[in-house]
Amino acid sequence: MARIHAFTVDVEEYFQVAAFESHVSRGQWETLPLRVEANTRRILELLARHEIQATFFVLGWVAQRFPGLIREIVSAGHELASHGMAHVRVTGQTPQAFLQDARTSRELLEQTAGVAVTGYRASTYSIGSANLWAFDVLAAAGYRYSSSVYPIRHDLYGWPGASREPFWPSGVTGEGVVEIPVATLQVGGRRFPCGGGGFFRLYPYAFSRWAWQRLNRREGFSGVFYCHPWEVDPGQPRISGIGWKSRFRHYLNLRRMEGRLDALLRDFSWGRMDQVFAGVIDSRSLGQENS
Repeated sequence: MARIHAFTVDVEEYFQVAAFESHVSRGQWETLPLRVEANTRRILELLARHEIQATFFVLGWVAQRFPGLIREIVSAGHELASHGMAHVRVTGQTPQAFLQDARTSRELLEQTAGVAVTGYRASTYSIGSANLWAFDVLAAAGYRYSSSVYPIRHDLYGWPGASREPFWPSGVTGEGVVEIPVATLQVGGRRFPCGGGGFFRLYPYAFSRWAWQRLNRREGFSGVFYCHPWEVDPGQPRISGIGWKSRFRHYLNLRRMEGRLDALLRDFSWGRMDQVFAGVIDSRSLGQENS
């Protein structure tokens, strides 16, 4: 039986990715050409053609500069969620600083769009076994769910020991926030990433289609896919001085990305995080009522 999966977009600029941190200082952000507004609209148009609603995890930095874009996202029926204020990894923040960042970004998005914001995604999937305190902070900041874990091994991120299914970091169903990880595929005892980003651009689309077909046939839960607006922008300015690995990861198959997304949206069923996972997210309210 085909399942409905969650389609998500991390709304950030091309120069804000983790791979460029040592090459583009935050002081340079205001001097570089901004392309996130036009690129996000391209994704909005793509989703509209397929009549699909998705979840947009938006940086507060973007919302401050393009409030009209944030309102467009919401008026089109998509879920608005937080990606933090300025793409700072949780691993580089104290609990106090993270609380301020998470709370400020949620309040900014809510004030900008006039809707409740209940979902959060950490920059560079920077929540894992070494900073589980972050989930308690998110609950204190007013969130109901997180999608901040990619349960794979990677040099920039990943928590390979995490569950592939939605789980409660508190260990108690309905207590705190629920974590809804990005999709992976389990084959022969090995775990493969298939939830989007650079892997989606790296793999031939035939592999991605096979992976999601397998998820539909064999898994008992919905998956989470993600992409970025800059991934549909092959004309973006090139960052100079970066290493071959960062260059390969960032610029690989940008010209093919929009076509692949179009095929993915056509081949499978998609929805918003808060609707696809409504049952598990709402169990927090049930847990609070019974406490």
